Amino acid sequence: MSGGGAGHWDAVYGARAEAALTWFEADPALSLRLIAAHAGPDAPVIDVGAGASRLVDALLARGYGRLTCLDLSAAALGVAQARLGAAAARVSWVVADVTAWAPEPGAYAVWHDRAAFHFLTDAAARRAYLSRMAAALRPGGHAILMTFAEDGPEMCSGLPVQRWSPAALAAEVEAQVPGAFAPVASERHLHHTPKGGAQGFQASVFRRL
Repeated sequence: MSGGGAGHWDAVYGARAEAALTWFEADPALSLRLIAAHAGPDAPVIDVGAGASRLVDALLARGYGRLTCLDLSAAALGVAQARLGAAAARVSWVVADVTAWAPEPGAYAVWHDRAAFHFLTDAAARRAYLSRMAAALRPGGHAILMTFAEDGPEMCSGLPVQRWSPAALAAEVEAQVPGAFAPVASERHLHHTPKGGAQGFQASVFRRL
């Protein structure tokens, strides 16, 4: 299955400590900057493929109060909930496969995805994902999609990935959900893994039309 299933990701998060995962970020600075550029603390924000990311901690610390974290792995979200303790009650937690999820129409001002979309290696899965992204975002809202860049890894967590340039990603979004989004900005990012490796990412921002 494109992107692996819940069992795969439950096993991944059960096998290693959060800080040992290759995608771990103690300080999700790029995500914070991009979210803050497009939405204030009162805006509803969803983090798709949230896993055990510390982005939710950082957003709560900055006063964001309408947060949703979605992941198909209950184990991954459980790590974040345990870390947050009582503060976890301030967040809406959704265990779901985003490609089969039914979002409330126009519920969010920002859709953030740091590294989930690149696991969707078939067009049908990408169409399902992007149609839900379009449904979930209000007009004028923004989607932040971060993926492995063209020179990034070809595999992650034992699964194949689809690498993207900003231009190719923008073309794919338009092809799958025509007229729904306009590209706003993109930038390159180099992620340093806990073991000292470097992974090329690209971050693209789209506005919901």
